[in-house]
Amino acid sequence: MRPALILLSLPACLLTLTAAAPAPIAGRWQTDDGKAIVAVAPCGNAMCAKIERLLVPQPPGGARDDKNPDKALRTRPLLGVQILSNLKAEGSAWKGRGYSPKDGRSFNATVTANGTKLNVRGCVAVFCRTVVWTKAR
Repeated sequence: MRPALILLSLPACLLTLTAAAPAPIAGRWQTDDGKAIVAVAPCGNAMCAKIERLLVPQPPGGARDDKNPDKALRTRPLLGVQILSNLKAEGSAWKGRGYSPKDGRSFNATVTANGTKLNVRGCVAVFCRTVVWTKAR
């Protein structure tokens, strides 16, 4: 009888483990300000996000990462810049690092998906901000 009881409880344990995994975040997402499309995809054993397309008019030669704290990177094009890196499943979210080309700041990132919405929470010290990206067509 005990082996049968163990076998019956095993699916419940597996269901609990599966429920804790975060929702998938891979795909193309439009940023909250509507200025870019970001592609989220696997990179090594984690997830990363790169700027795939800019949706606003560009200056001659294209937009540059001119706020980057590393002076050597200030002339690189924004297209292709990795803005989320090393995102790994942790509980019901993906946690890693983020970078904002708007102000050149790096931050701790927590990302969660909810259907067609992607919540991106960035924290520097105790100051946090959440933006909501929308699934791109």
